[in-house]
Amino acid sequence: MPEALDLLKTRRSVKPMELMGPGPSASETETILTIASRVPDHGKLVPWRFIVLEGDSRLAIGEKIAAAFAGKQPDATPDQIEFERKRLARAPLVIAVVSRAGPHVKIPEWEQILSAGAASMSLVFAAHALGYAANWITEWYAYDRRVLDALGLSPQERIAGFVHIGRPAKPPEDRPRPPLGEIVTRYGK
Repeated sequence: MPEALDLLKTRRSVKPMELMGPGPSASETETILTIASRVPDHGKLVPWRFIVLEGDSRLAIGEKIAAAFAGKQPDATPDQIEFERKRLARAPLVIAVVSRAGPHVKIPEWEQILSAGAASMSLVFAAHALGYAANWITEWYAYDRRVLDALGLSPQERIAGFVHIGRPAKPPEDRPRPPLGEIVTRYGK
């Protein structure tokens, strides 16, 4: 058990531009996805799904992101458009977590959204357990309908996050964490 705790204590986010290849193999990616699918899911609704972006698919969706950006920013420079085109090509593997939360007679939508968040964090932990680094982010294109349509999301679906996975180009640095005394209270004391 101490090994699992040490693993959890050493997880760090690494900026997507600081992730390099090679990325996870097909079997490692399957392991990562399998672990991410084992999250709390009240009612067994599976209120999330995954879109795997690897290889050329990262650049294909990048074309859609660049077009959406250019449409929103008509004064954008070619360099800015190129940056947007490569947004999802910064890491060797990107997994989009799609929230399918919606009204249900028994299961609050909030619990379904939290389940998608748990799936996202499990992707991050699974990647870390396999020796990779990850970063869970959304960014502007997670909210752009043109990009969501290009990814195949229905009008009711939302992006919970894009999890970028690769090898860290340098050892990850820790950041200050809040002291427990500032974030923990004990009821009745």
